[in-house]
Amino acid sequence: MKSIRSIYFKNFLTIAAILGISFLILGVAFASFSYRLIIGEKREAVSLSADEATKVVSAYSTTWEFDSFDMKMTLSSLSSSTGFHILLCDTDGTVVSCSDRLINCPHIGASVPEEQLVSLRANGDFSGVSDLGGIYGEPRYTIGRTIEQNVDGSIVVKAYLFCSGNTKTMAEMWRQFSGIFSTVAMMVMLIAFIISLITTKKQAEPINEIAAAAHRFARGDFSVRVGGTERHDEIGDLAEAFNSMVSSLERSENMRRELIGNVSHELKTPMTTITGFADGILDGTIPKEQEEKYLRVISSETKRLSRLVKSMLQMSQVQAMNTENILKNSFDLSDVICEALLSLEKKINDKKLDVQVNLPENAIFVRGARDSIMQVVYNLTDNAIKFSPSGGVLRIDLWKQGGKAFVSVRNSGETISKEELPLIFDRFHKSDRSRSVDRDGVGLGLYIVKTILDNHNEDIYVTSQDHITTFTFTLSLSPDQGSAKDHNVYKKDKNN
Repeated sequence: MKSIRSIYFKNFLTIAAILGISFLILGVAFASFSYRLIIGEKREAVSLSADEATKVVSAYSTTWEFDSFDMKMTLSSLSSSTGFHILLCDTDGTVVSCSDRLINCPHIGASVPEEQLVSLRANGDFSGVSDLGGIYGEPRYTIGRTIEQNVDGSIVVKAYLFCSGNTKTMAEMWRQFSGIFSTVAMMVMLIAFIISLITTKKQAEPINEIAAAAHRFARGDFSVRVGGTERHDEIGDLAEAFNSMVSSLERSENMRRELIGNVSHELKTPMTTITGFADGILDGTIPKEQEEKYLRVISSETKRLSRLVKSMLQMSQVQAMNTENILKNSFDLSDVICEALLSLEKKINDKKLDVQVNLPENAIFVRGARDSIMQVVYNLTDNAIKFSPSGGVLRIDLWKQGGKAFVSVRNSGETISKEELPLIFDRFHKSDRSRSVDRDGVGLGLYIVKTILDNHNEDIYVTSQDHITTFTFTLSLSPDQGSAKDHNVYKKDKNN
């Protein structure tokens, strides 16, 4: 039953039904047309032969009698050349001459039915399928004509001529013609069915492959991929979309596992420390005079856990941001930079950093979520402060170019290695230098920065050489951005 419900079987049945109905309609139309054509041509031929015979008999009737041997010879000759039978009757309907036998013709003396004679007398002609009252023994297509003579200036009917053709030969000709058509049609249909069978099977194969791959993928096999991406059709697009989906979900699953591993690792150390010291205080292993020291450690580790949870929540909120809604808003980027610096003023003063801020004289309005970009500037500046030596230089530049605003955060300090640069925006990534300098961090600051900018469809770059590390990110200018001067900047030095 599964094969009957399959798209392959349904597609084949659809194509077969369309082909069958098409050939049926074509066959009926062809049969009707060919029948009418053949019968029409045959009747036209009988009619032309009757007209020709009428002319000949009318011409010879002034010389020969209708029942003369010469007239019979003439009728026989006309019959041989046309292939149609000819009878000649007097005005009473009695056959007086025939195209068959010259001697002892069985038709001589037979009488034509009155109904045919009535039609001839009234209309001057007769046509139809008739056996002429049993004269022929079988129905034949017959045409009757009047033989007229000019007697004393008047047209007088002297005889009637009947020319007939066998309907069996016409039907046989049509049957032969139809038989040829039917044979050709059956062969074409057979070939069409075979081609459709192969074609639908080929079309169903990649779909079946994708279905099988989907089942494997559902069981957790993220390595599965399907072929057919080289095809330039809908199946190729489907295969490519499926592979892209699997790759994306594989990356998501790897990131999920990595996240769980990293979170477990980050939580394990402080929780082990808290549990160990708390148990030591409770069971008396730690002396009373040292309890305050270890309680401070427990408090520090608890705060570290709180920062980790806060960063995780913040990361979840950032990932849920909607790009379309984000880009509906605009704000002054210069104000955001100044606000971030003010919030970090204590850390800057503690390290006695030389702060250089280069901002345009006029406001630069950009598209995005103000609070999120505030977080980007804050995290980058905070990161620069952490890794700047005491008395080092911290520099922030803002400029616009080609419909974009550029912000760079630069600090002096230890150079980041080339091997580490590609990993710097990963979750929970902390370099060796970070572990000695930033004991309070959880390794999510730069990841949050990258995620926020990705949600804004923007880029961030990092360079580190000759003890200078620079982070540069972009933002799209607001459509109503005025023509602020790019090069009128001021320099603010803070020596602490």
